[in-house]
Amino acid sequence: MKLAFSTLGVPGLPVPEVLALATAHGYHGVELRAHPEEPVHPGLSPAGRAETAALFGAAGIEVLSLAGSVRVAAPGDDAAVLDEIRGLLRLARDLGAPFVRVLPGADPDQPREEADAVAARRLGAAAEDAAALGVHVLLETHDSHRTGADAIRVLGPVGHRQAGAVWDVMHTWLGGEQPADTFAALSPHLGYVQVKDVASAEDTTPLPLGAGVLPLTECVDVLCRHNWDGWLCWEYEKRRYEAAAPLPDLLAAGRDHLARLLGEAA
Repeated sequence: MKLAFSTLGVPGLPVPEVLALATAHGYHGVELRAHPEEPVHPGLSPAGRAETAALFGAAGIEVLSLAGSVRVAAPGDDAAVLDEIRGLLRLARDLGAPFVRVLPGADPDQPREEADAVAARRLGAAAEDAAALGVHVLLETHDSHRTGADAIRVLGPVGHRQAGAVWDVMHTWLGGEQPADTFAALSPHLGYVQVKDVASAEDTTPLPLGAGVLPLTECVDVLCRHNWDGWLCWEYEKRRYEAAAPLPDLLAAGRDHLARLLGEAA
């Protein structure tokens, strides 16, 4: 498996410095948070896109994914949601990224069937655009759809090879789903896996990998038993938790921890 980290852990850091961290600590790729306050976002000029792609190419580091914050199950007009996704898809194509991450984000007052149908309709339309651009659009297990069972209610009806899933191990754990069950639900659609660690369900401040309670060993064991050969991406949510330790100081130990888990599961 290949290892990546998310720029959510180093908010606002210029691309050359992100690449220096990845290179120094042995990561193969980076998940880029694609937001206007970040160096890489859909408003980036053609020249800026070309420069960013060249920097990644020269460093030998892959752009794993663009992490958007589009909420595909949220109430409202489809057009605005789809326009935002299309902007991310075009940026992914220009940077050579295979994936764009979206969130479910259903309103708590929405009936479940309605939220599922809205998300499936939008993902189906986005998947057609993704196919034309050579990119995949991935629904993360998160918020209103935090388990694999939740996500498959959307992805099943979509039934498009360019629409898939990101397995966020914290959210499936918070949803009470066992790693084997998550993998069984998502495996036909799985783009990559987001790993992290936290102290408890009540305290989700990010911790170094292996220092918390998330079932990382079990998740990696499941992936290895099924010969899944994709990406593990460390999503360290420093932007949301300013008191958390700086990610750069943890990257080497985090890489080593994942390598040990992969070695033990092999």
